[in-house]
Amino acid sequence: MRLSRLRLLQSMPIFGGVEEQALDLILDQAETIQVDHGHYFFKEEELASSMYVLEQGRVEILRAWEGALYQLNTLNPGDCFGEMALMGFRPRSASVRALERCSAIEITTDRFAELYETFPQQFTMIQMNMGREVCRRLCEADTRLFVEEISKGRSVDLPQSSYG
Repeated sequence: MRLSRLRLLQSMPIFGGVEEQALDLILDQAETIQVDHGHYFFKEEELASSMYVLEQGRVEILRAWEGALYQLNTLNPGDCFGEMALMGFRPRSASVRALERCSAIEITTDRFAELYETFPQQFTMIQMNMGREVCRRLCEADTRLFVEEISKGRSVDLPQSSYG
């Protein structure tokens, strides 16, 4: 089981290039969280203290607005979620609900702090990788917003001196 978890982390962009010893430290005391279909890993606005690596099942990312839930994305085995908890120390920005029975590796902020103390260079690499992943997701969100604005026919006249 440890070897399959190690390979899973090594295949993920967030843990790309991270040494096996550092990943072993992360996995050493990581808990496996089981969540049944329709139940939540966490809900929007809850305090955040861990991220998750999905091993089995599928989840949906949800945001609430005016009493309704909206699906932002679905994730599959090998995807991670909640990583902003390790970077931003803010309440959860979305909810994560299981679409089927799920199993995930939980990586806590305490484990991440221990990684910083033991392997500071590896900690830095993971932080950089997480930053890249968050930027990638922001670019995707910007593109979706842009496409939505185009579909509404909203445009602004560009000054000739800037683009002419």
